Amino acid sequence: MTATPLLSVQDLQVRYGAVPALHGVSLQVGAQQAVALLGANGAGKSTLMKAVIGLLPTAAGRILLDGRPIEGLPADRRARLGIGYCPEGRRVFPGLTVRENLLVACWGNAKLRERRVEGVYALFPALAEYRRALAWQLSGGQQQMLAIGRSLMDAPRLLLLDEPSLGLSPRLTDEVLGRVPAIVAGGTAVLLAEQNAVKALRIATSGVLFARGRVAAVGSAAELATGGDLRAAFLGG
Repeated sequence: MTATPLLSVQDLQVRYGAVPALHGVSLQVGAQQAVALLGANGAGKSTLMKAVIGLLPTAAGRILLDGRPIEGLPADRRARLGIGYCPEGRRVFPGLTVRENLLVACWGNAKLRERRVEGVYALFPALAEYRRALAWQLSGGQQQMLAIGRSLMDAPRLLLLDEPSLGLSPRLTDEVLGRVPAIVAGGTAVLLAEQNAVKALRIATSGVLFARGRVAAVGSAAELATGGDLRAAFLGG
């Protein structure tokens, strides 16, 4: 018997006004999986993320979490059902400390919040060192770690991680993306939108290639890394 995927997107269509952005997109993310969503700028990766979390309305299609439709629910309800979202651009609270940024993102009691904060520090030790620093004082890489840590504070079952390497050096990109397997091992599946396809496929279970708002190819990370579809999707072939 085939297990129900944690997230199932079926024939999804999204428009910006009268302009189509996603054209019948379908994909799945299973529990204990890291799925890389790949494609050139403007291919539709962030649009899909926003549709899944509920920040963009869908024109047609289904979004299923554990087999149950959620496309009609507001974003806060989807978050309560176990979807975490780390948007592109970090968007930390600059005037709050690292610790405060984390605490405001958890609905639990004081004991649970403290346990979750310590879990984030274990995942990103650099944040523990700067726990009393204001977020604006952090480097770009540290702010990205904080943004990811904040999105994990309610222990989501699925994390939508949008372009985490944007603006980071190769070393910091490796450091940030290198935490994804640990996040998955901790019980959170990851849908990762990333332009650095080579590095994303090194830490992903499988991948989905986007081109012009459509799915161009789906396969295991190894298949996509060695096939010709990857180059075609980024170069418009």
